[in-house]
Amino acid sequence: MTYVQGFVAAVPAANKDVYRKHAKDFVPLFNEFGATRVVEAWGDDVPDGKLTDFRGAVKAQGDEVVVFSWIEYPSKAVADAANDRMMSDPRMRELGANMPFDGQRMIYGGFASLADQGDGGGMGYVDGMVVPVPGGNKDAYRELAAHHGAMLLEHGATRVVDAWGEDVPDGKVTDFRRAVQAAGDETIVYSWVEWPSREARDAGWQKVMADPRMRREMPFDGKRLIHGGFKPILDA
Repeated sequence: MTYVQGFVAAVPAANKDVYRKHAKDFVPLFNEFGATRVVEAWGDDVPDGKLTDFRGAVKAQGDEVVVFSWIEYPSKAVADAANDRMMSDPRMRELGANMPFDGQRMIYGGFASLADQGDGGGMGYVDGMVVPVPGGNKDAYRELAAHHGAMLLEHGATRVVDAWGEDVPDGKVTDFRRAVQAAGDETIVYSWVEWPSREARDAGWQKVMADPRMRREMPFDGKRLIHGGFKPILDA
């Protein structure tokens, strides 16, 4: 099963091109260390929330834009080995010396694929979501993810991934648990939906929300789910 390292960061809007180049420079190293895919997606439709939202998750300021990104590995073992190599590789230290954003406010974690539906391909837009789920509701969430994923594919999505938190560290300034006000035994779920375009995404969600099969009890507190729409700026 795919293992995912998920990230959310706040990047000054003026640094978009610099950020894209910076991310692209890392790709050969990630591939060398065993990654199968690296995606960076630039905030496009990221709403404010009443309790939680992506901007609050990374304490975005002024003209900063939220970036939703992930790295896919064939397994957690490969991801862990890659992390060990990164920590000792001088090329990584050199590339990381001049980050075009505040790395202290970036949130990150490792997630095991819970449901991975669709073949993907030709991604022109992505919906990103983060939600806290009680540990005892893992199976119920998996069943819901499979149900909703099938609907999303039916209405135009090309891939739907839900991944269960396995290595989600606490941070000094920001982290995934604080981002969604996770409490007690709640586990972080990191998920995304791939679409051919923004237009397909908007039309698809209209159909999904009108579909009576959507009306099911949620095994989590939907008020604390954070979500947004993002335009891919790197898919390698």
